[in-house]
Amino acid sequence: MDWGTELWDQFEVLERHTQWGLDLLDRYVKFVKERTEVEQAYAKQLRSLVKKYLPKRPIKDDPESKFSQQQSFVQILQEVNDFAGQRELVAENLSVRVCLELAKYSQEMKQERKMHFQEGRRAQQQLENGFKQLENSKRKFERDCREAEKAAQTAERLDQDINATKADVEKAKQQAHLRSHMAEESKNEYAAQLQRFNRDQAHFYFSQMPQIFDKLQDMDERRATRLGAGYGLLSEAELQVVPIIAKCLEGMKVAADTVDPKNDSQVLIELHKSGFARPGDVEFEDFSQPMNRAPSDSSLGTPSDGRPELRGSGRSRAKRWPFGKKNKPRPPPLSPLGGPLPSALPNGPPSPRSGRDPLAILSEISKSVKPRLASFRSLRGSRGTVVTEDFSHLPPEQQRKRLQQQLEERSRELQKEVDQREALKKMKDVYEKTPQMGDPASLEPQITETLSNIERLKLEVQKYEAWLAEAESRVLSNKGDSLGRHARPPDPPASAPPDSSSNSNASQDNKESSEEPPSEEGQDAPIYTEFDEDFEEEPASPIGHCVAIYHFEGSSEGTISMAEGEDLSLVEEDKGDGWTRVRRKEGGEGYVPTSYLQVTLN
Repeated sequence: MDWGTELWDQFEVLERHTQWGLDLLDRYVKFVKERTEVEQAYAKQLRSLVKKYLPKRPIKDDPESKFSQQQSFVQILQEVNDFAGQRELVAENLSVRVCLELAKYSQEMKQERKMHFQEGRRAQQQLENGFKQLENSKRKFERDCREAEKAAQTAERLDQDINATKADVEKAKQQAHLRSHMAEESKNEYAAQLQRFNRDQAHFYFSQMPQIFDKLQDMDERRATRLGAGYGLLSEAELQVVPIIAKCLEGMKVAADTVDPKNDSQVLIELHKSGFARPGDVEFEDFSQPMNRAPSDSSLGTPSDGRPELRGSGRSRAKRWPFGKKNKPRPPPLSPLGGPLPSALPNGPPSPRSGRDPLAILSEISKSVKPRLASFRSLRGSRGTVVTEDFSHLPPEQQRKRLQQQLEERSRELQKEVDQREALKKMKDVYEKTPQMGDPASLEPQITETLSNIERLKLEVQKYEAWLAEAESRVLSNKGDSLGRHARPPDPPASAPPDSSSNSNASQDNKESSEEPPSEEGQDAPIYTEFDEDFEEEPASPIGHCVAIYHFEGSSEGTISMAEGEDLSLVEEDKGDGWTRVRRKEGGEGYVPTSYLQVTLN
């Protein structure tokens, strides 16, 4: 069944149908075009989203990138970015294979349709022109027949009229004969025109228009086939990216499964482990001792002027304020910002020797002085650190890791330079054996430069190895010190140091007390023992050594100056006030800020 046979009389219907088909093709092209715009906008938004959440810092400089959670998140972002790329690929395929090709095909179909319908309209116009000619010949034949009949009637009437002359009768007969001849010619012309029109009409309806309709049918079927293929391209473009999208989704699942909480905890330890030893126990300072003894000129710890002297009942072998050879007052405690604590300010609480009630003094001190339990390492975190080549500004453990990284990098560079030197030597040998390939002298500058680089890198490797060995020993010593402190029982409460101005009174009281029998109160016994040992002992032996990180003037009372890089002996550790007691090699003891030192305990 074809249109030329079944729809021979539906020219307008076929015209509307073919126009609808082309409009449908254009609508589909427009739909796919808008679909590609949606895909492109979706991919663009996905890429912007990924860019927004990707880490801004390089992976090498971002410590968070070492956590599996962050790595999984970055991997998911990369998979989403790949997914966006697949959406862009879908949009590109649809735009090229559907929009452009179908739009071009639609223009070709429109031209072909226009040509077929122009041909059909020309055939219709020819048929209509033939029909008009047939009608004209028919009307002429009809008019000539009426005039011939009228002329014949006129001639017959004149022939019967006795009054008509012979000439009039002859004239009428001639006119009738002429009209009859004209009618006969019109009849023949009409018959010929009718025969020609019937032939043209048969050709039009049975040959010409069916061919045109068949061409239109073929065109419309080809358009429908191409449109169906365009429908298939829509799904085909999606199916092409399904395997890669599936890999993206699988990658997201793998990224989710790679989150390792235990490993992240270990990474956090590796990143932020300082290697410092734990701070020691805070010593007890007994301010209630003067209230437990009756004031007496001859009693220990009570000067002749009647003012109470604060003495602790515990023993501290590291403190020798009353009878030390180089007695210096301890500087005021440091605040976390490096300045003196409120107790050391002019408006702070007075000295315990001011004669006031000890309980009132203790209450005032507890209000003005904030308890400080952090070790001297906490003081460094609040200061502006100065980056050094050996990373001594970092905690020991982090210093060791950074030195290890630098050592590995220098070793790789050294190996690279060594390989380059060997390659240059081989090339030089080849040039010497085969001068046509090159001049051996041209390689001398490169060999010299490589040798200088090797020497420089060897020195750097040795330097970093020495620093690394020192850092590792420091880490091990801090670990041992921390374990030793943790295992050692807490020291008894230490006594508060008296003022240097009362040393003579304290010495006199100590001599008088040493001659008296022991007191019946158990709490006084340790005081006699401590004073006897302090009076008889030599200066304390160093408990470690330290290196000055920064220069310190030591202008205040009780402090000692030191130069940057100077080696000092550690006499007394930081007790929580930010000061450490040290001894210089050439003699002289005093206090320096703990944050200015790099301490290594014995």
